[in-house]
Amino acid sequence: MLDDVPRDPFADDPDDPAAALGEPDDPEPLTSDERDEAMTDLADVEVFRSLLEPQGVLGLVLDCPECGEQHYFNWELLRGNLRQMIENGQPQVHEPAYQPNPTDYVSWEYARGYVDGVIDTEERR
Repeated sequence: MLDDVPRDPFADDPDDPAAALGEPDDPEPLTSDERDEAMTDLADVEVFRSLLEPQGVLGLVLDCPECGEQHYFNWELLRGNLRQMIENGQPQVHEPAYQPNPTDYVSWEYARGYVDGVIDTEERR
């Protein structure tokens, strides 16, 4: 299994409040295209982190299509969620960031642009 995925805080707890919801349905496996996309996203996150973390960026902010709000993900949670998707077809349930400072996070588009800028600068040298 994944060693870097945060452990469910209610694992093995007989009083787990989610127990009343029943067992989740087994997720559909990812298609080969979905798996390839998740693998590409994982590689992107690794590059983003390597370049942005030293600049003080804690992770990415993503727009949630389900609730319409922004969700803040630190690098480890992003990495763990993508690896969980690749292995199990769905991300692990997790606690949202508690009162994140939005200035510590960047969008996927910003991260992509930053990486492209670094690559362009290196190619010009």
